[in-house]
Amino acid sequence: MTTTHDLVFLFDVDNTLLDNDRVQADMAAYLTEAFGADACKLYWTMFEQLRSELGYADYLGALERFRLERMHDPNVLRMSGWLIDYPFADRLYAGALDVIRHVQQWGLPVILSDGDAVFQPWKIVRSGLWTAFEDRVLIYVHKEHELAEVERLYPAKRYVMIDDKLRILNAVKQVWGERVTTVFPKQGHYARDPKVLAGCSPADIPMDRIGDLTNYAMSAFANW
Repeated sequence: MTTTHDLVFLFDVDNTLLDNDRVQADMAAYLTEAFGADACKLYWTMFEQLRSELGYADYLGALERFRLERMHDPNVLRMSGWLIDYPFADRLYAGALDVIRHVQQWGLPVILSDGDAVFQPWKIVRSGLWTAFEDRVLIYVHKEHELAEVERLYPAKRYVMIDDKLRILNAVKQVWGERVTTVFPKQGHYARDPKVLAGCSPADIPMDRIGDLTNYAMSAFANW
C-alpha cells in the first residue's frame, strides 16, 4: 500500500530549480553563431508554434522542423549533440540542491514538471536533479490537470507547490485549497512579466530566489 505522507513538496524545474532562461540564451547564441540570426529566429518561431500546438516546450520537435527547412545544411545535425551534451548541472540556481535537502527534514520532495517525454527527462538527469530527488519525478503535458494522479502516486495530508508560474500556483490552489501552500520564486521571465502576472492572485509565500527557501521553518508550510 502507498504511504500517506504528512507533507509532500512539489518542485517545478524550469526557472524554479534550473535557470532555463540562461539555457535558451545559450542556445540562441549557438544557433546564431552556427547558422545566422535569421535561422535562429526561424527556430524560435517554430518552437513557439509547436508549444502552442502541444501545450509544452518541445526542443527536439522544433529541431526536427528546423531541419526540414535546412535539409541541405549538414551542420544542422550537430545541433542535436549540443543539446544532449549541454551542461545543465551548471545552470542550477544557487542553493537549489540545498533547498531539496532542507525540506527533506519534514516531507517528501518530488519533481512535478511539464514537458516532452525525451528531452525534459534528459535535462533533469543531466542536471543531477533526478538523483537528488531519488527518482521521484513526474512530467506531464499540463501538470495542473494531473493533481488526482499526483495524489494517487504521492498521497499526503498537505502539499507545498513551488513554481515560477503564478498561473499554475493559482490553478493548484483552486483544486487543493487550504491543503496546499503555494511558493512563488520570482525567477525567470514568466515571474517578471506583468502581462503574465495580470489577474493572478498572490502566492502564499513569495520569494526572490529559490535559495531563500532554506530560511523557512516547517511552520511556514503547514499548520497542523
